[in-house]
Amino acid sequence: MAKTKLLTTTALIAALCVVGSFIKIPVPPGTPALDAAPAFLSIAFLPAPFAAAAGIIGHLATALTSGFPLTLPLHLLIAAEMGIVVLGAALLYRAGMKKIAWLWIIIANGILSPLPFYFILSKAIYSAIAPGILMATLINVGVAVLAMPMLQKVFQRRGANIL
Repeated sequence: MAKTKLLTTTALIAALCVVGSFIKIPVPPGTPALDAAPAFLSIAFLPAPFAAAAGIIGHLATALTSGFPLTLPLHLLIAAEMGIVVLGAALLYRAGMKKIAWLWIIIANGILSPLPFYFILSKAIYSAIAPGILMATLINVGVAVLAMPMLQKVFQRRGANIL
């Protein structure tokens, strides 16, 4: 991708993540939203670091629209985790391991990402938020997986190809 096209596409995905941040998923801790779905979708056509940047921006937008309920430092940690999750998924997807990429997202974001809160806050907080984060992850992955075939058709009409 040309640099301008790459930056524009990344900005559009980040903007979709911000829009998704306003669509909250009603589970504890209250911040999960559809901010991750566009970033998860972008693993098919953006280079890994750019997809990760969109995921980071998406989480920060969600935290901002929720009032940073877990404090800014903890939301920065979550944003970094989101970046790692999307980066890893993009690398796996680009390597042809599509199903493993989706499984990585579910395990890394839905199960492993809440683990630091077990040690930082408490076992009770972890037990309260982990199921909701897993549910939100499954919803975001579901939206991305359902949108993928439609996106493929759009790319094919434009003469481009997604992996």
